[in-house]
Amino acid sequence: MFAEIKGLNEECGVFGVWGHPDAAQITYYGLHSLQHRGQEGTGIVVTDRENLSIHKGLGLVTEVFSKGEIETLHGNGAIGHVRYSTAGGGGLANTQPLLFNSQTGSLALAHNGNLVNAESLKLELESQGSIFQTTSDTEVLAHLIKRGSHELSLVERVKSALTQVKGAFAFMVMTENQLMVALDPNGLRPLSIGRLGDAYVIASETCAFDVIGATFEREVVPGELIIINDEGLRSERFSEPIHRSICSMEYIYFARPDSNVDEINVHTARKSLGKQLALEAPVEADVVTGVPDSSISAAIGYAEQSGIPYELGLIKNRYVGRTFIQPSQELREQGVKMKLSAVRGVVEGKRVVMIDDSIVRGTTSRRIVSLLREAGATEVHVRISAPPITSPCFYGIDTSSTSELIAASKNVEEIRQEIGADTLSFISVEGLLTGVGRNTDHENNGQCLACFTGKYPTKLYDLGTSEQKPVKC
Repeated sequence: MFAEIKGLNEECGVFGVWGHPDAAQITYYGLHSLQHRGQEGTGIVVTDRENLSIHKGLGLVTEVFSKGEIETLHGNGAIGHVRYSTAGGGGLANTQPLLFNSQTGSLALAHNGNLVNAESLKLELESQGSIFQTTSDTEVLAHLIKRGSHELSLVERVKSALTQVKGAFAFMVMTENQLMVALDPNGLRPLSIGRLGDAYVIASETCAFDVIGATFEREVVPGELIIINDEGLRSERFSEPIHRSICSMEYIYFARPDSNVDEINVHTARKSLGKQLALEAPVEADVVTGVPDSSISAAIGYAEQSGIPYELGLIKNRYVGRTFIQPSQELREQGVKMKLSAVRGVVEGKRVVMIDDSIVRGTTSRRIVSLLREAGATEVHVRISAPPITSPCFYGIDTSSTSELIAASKNVEEIRQEIGADTLSFISVEGLLTGVGRNTDHENNGQCLACFTGKYPTKLYDLGTSEQKPVKC
């Protein structure tokens, strides 16, 4: 994926297992399958029923656990996390899971999403004596749990804490003897339950179950708290579901094609988006190509619907390291050239339809159009399988402030001129919903459309202005 250079990053992936003698090893493989959701840091916490042990670091899963660290993590319960460095702050301190030790027991936390009222909660907690060790909004939940009434059970304190945090969250909370899993009342983030023999596994995406040989059981329901211990699994509610608002970008861009999100296969959804895009924005051309990897499925769908042959016109270099990727526009553009090449034998002398999943700043699209022209394409027609991104995301996706979103200040024709395409079309919001398989009611369709419509499914609390960048997990 080109998240690092497009400026469109999913913040986290979480994985947990309970009741398996090789919990750390299973978590390692689970996190490896979720690596696309975060590449800056990773960690695993295990329990042996008496103590929680942790290893975490900056880098890929294979880098952080490259020297036999997995063999030192003993226990049959574990949680793990992969993340990007974000506006909330990078560095080892913010790498998850977060582990807290106290005289009343230890607590480990992993979180995918973003709490939109984290700053006000931090101010309130600090006024009561809390001292925060990280800049991550995840730590807020730990303080709320620990400061809850000790007349209540831990599960009740967790439920009380969950009612106080707002926004998008898929939380995992592990103690010495139990694992708790919670999904926000809107269900903005994906989270599923599987079985591996007698063990339970939890993952951000179902592709992790396939990698470890687990079977899918069901998805975690919005507003649900799952408690797993040696007695089994039970379900409680900390909130009634509001209405499902799964992030649209999971289908368009973030999730792996072999995952199912809200019981919808991602590859099938993307292919259908391509077909819908061909119906909405046909063009006379010789070849269809997709920007690898997340746009390939949509390109195949566009080609099938239009009758224009699909060809591998763009090749991704899979052996470029991550060290060159820096948050500057110049290096983003250089990053495109290092990571992507046009196939001259495919596009030379051809009218090319280039399918991509989104346009954020426009710099990446401009460079890819240029690559195709340099390789001899006579025309480049850009088709985008997402509507224009006009509003920032406050729920755990690192889209920029409104001033940095090209579609917030330019219309389609102005964007076309900016990226140098012969024609440019985006799928409509209705087309997006139809392609994924939803009804076209903007208010109640099962998906969050905020980055396209500016209508957010929750109150924004601390993040009320479109120019303010979100504080990430």
